Amino acid sequence: MKNLNIGLFGFGNVGRGLYDVLKRINSGNVHIKRICVRDMEKERGIKAEFTNNPDDIFADKDINLIVEVIDDAVAAYDIVKRALKSRIPVVSGNKKMLGHHLPELIDLQEQYNTALLYDASACGSIPVIRNLEEYYDNDLLCSVKGILNGSSNFILSKIFNEHMSYKDALKLAQDLGFAESNPTLDIDGWDSLFKLIIITMHAFGVYVAPEEIFTYGISTMNDSDIRFAQEKDRRIKLVAHVEKFDDRLIMCVIPQLISRNKYIYSVEDEFNGVVIKGLFYDKQFMFGRGAGGHPTGSAVLSDITACAYNYRYEYKKRNDSVLPKYTTDHTFRVYFRYKSAEQRNLLNFSKVREQYSSEEYNYIVGDVTVTNLKAHQEELRNADCFVAAYPFD
Repeated sequence: MKNLNIGLFGFGNVGRGLYDVLKRINSGNVHIKRICVRDMEKERGIKAEFTNNPDDIFADKDINLIVEVIDDAVAAYDIVKRALKSRIPVVSGNKKMLGHHLPELIDLQEQYNTALLYDASACGSIPVIRNLEEYYDNDLLCSVKGILNGSSNFILSKIFNEHMSYKDALKLAQDLGFAESNPTLDIDGWDSLFKLIIITMHAFGVYVAPEEIFTYGISTMNDSDIRFAQEKDRRIKLVAHVEKFDDRLIMCVIPQLISRNKYIYSVEDEFNGVVIKGLFYDKQFMFGRGAGGHPTGSAVLSDITACAYNYRYEYKKRNDSVLPKYTTDHTFRVYFRYKSAEQRNLLNFSKVREQYSSEEYNYIVGDVTVTNLKAHQEELRNADCFVAAYPFD
């Protein structure tokens, strides 16, 4: 195991978590040499060499690993790209940046023979990327689905278990550091989407751009939807899902009405849960904390340790002779709560299985295509309505 001198970008929740974890394990092989932050005036409470100039880190010849854990996707992209071109291995936790630029960054790794690791970007403390990379063959892998965002899951857990209002649950998540002051990335499904894109690359060797995937969150959910789920003895969970059907690949992020017999039904609070299904080994379940500075910092440390042993992702599945093709031509059952006739007409149901109307609200349970959902994604986001997948069990 070689010695690592780290140039760290970012000292927020995750950066501080990484610092605390390193201090706790007292590793003699890993040392944070410099830390680049935006605000030099902010009191950090530690003795360390801080800078607000990225050049100070890249010019330091003792630094042999870059770690970026900042929330600015544009700045993260510049840092990672510069590190790879400088032939300095880099660890990233920025899933939005990776979701938009992964193919280019894979090519840069090959061009400059330099590693980029990002296990911490996908599921917090769950080592899902390395497991998909090393242990699950593309031909035998059928699907990966699960709860990939700890913040939204924390909110939903408080609503269903403690009968909190959505507003109070969100504020508590923010107070505890599980959700940002602007929670859109979490509650509207974008965070889960970027993680799903990363997972899909390592599960099936396919990259699908964010704008091509149906993504819908929980921001329009109301008491009527919660009551419907409880009447059906289900819970609403925000689920990211990729599945292969022969030569086709479907992907989406959507709230789901989850029954008690499913693994992810019992995934609570800030935890993540991932179900990996194979052709012969059926289902395997991975579970762990998905939010918080120390769990994510620990996952970043796992990537750092892998770098110390010169580990690299091989992206072997990208080279398969026949890769599945992404499609939205897939039908599933949904619950759709709406107010007006105009909203009702957003979705073209091929089969209506249940419906209810009242002065307060209306709902339909029926079959729609992902294509139909994707075509009206923005209207669904901005209207007084809510849609959730309603799987058959």
